[in-house]
Amino acid sequence: MKTYKAILVDDEHSALQNLKKKIEKVCPNVYVIATFQDPKMALNYINSHATDILFLDIQMPGLNGFELLNSINELKSQVIFSTAYGEYALEAIKKNAVDYILKPVDNTELKEALEKAIFNIEKENADQNSNLVELLNKIIDRDHKLKVPTQKGISFIPQEEIIHLEGYEGYTKIHLADGKTLTSSYSLGRFNDYLDDYFFKCHKSHIVNIKAVRAFENEGYVVIGDEYRVPITKTYKQAFLELFS
Repeated sequence: MKTYKAILVDDEHSALQNLKKKIEKVCPNVYVIATFQDPKMALNYINSHATDILFLDIQMPGLNGFELLNSINELKSQVIFSTAYGEYALEAIKKNAVDYILKPVDNTELKEALEKAIFNIEKENADQNSNLVELLNKIIDRDHKLKVPTQKGISFIPQEEIIHLEGYEGYTKIHLADGKTLTSSYSLGRFNDYLDDYFFKCHKSHIVNIKAVRAFENEGYVVIGDEYRVPITKTYKQAFLELFS
């Protein structure tokens, strides 16, 4: 019986052990060669050891599953995401390049995911997985959505719903029109490269959605929505006012 090598990455020890046992039970010809709780250590190992199947948790500190995948030098493995969250984007991914299973792991779903991975390996369809990042970008570009890595995974936010991005200590807080906020480990400058033209940097730590601006105050503030005030520096004041001239 032909065997296949697998690597498991999950920051929870119990989840790793549980998944390893389930794999051994439902698919004995898949051999787990390594497990990692630290995604950065996993990345180093993956870049130097060939494997057939890669299980990735999405929500991990320091480096989430999508970021880890994006950092692999040359992706040749079949990738199966494991997550406790049913983000809608995962369904699109499942239909195209990879598979995913929800926690707690169901034996039937796990077996189906492994069988799909093995089928792709035998049919030499591993190139499908190398298109994962391109697929995610197409999802974002199609809907003009901003990709926001968070502790839960990745959120895809319609840009028109964002009213203000606030940078602090290398992180970015994203304020939405409905009053909710998201915090990402991406810097403000990194988001700035992907924002639509109707966003304006009014301060080194603030970017505002021009469509949401309601007023300008002479003492140095932009008013957004219902009395929501964001500072604007003299450097950006003239350029900002010219947008409304």
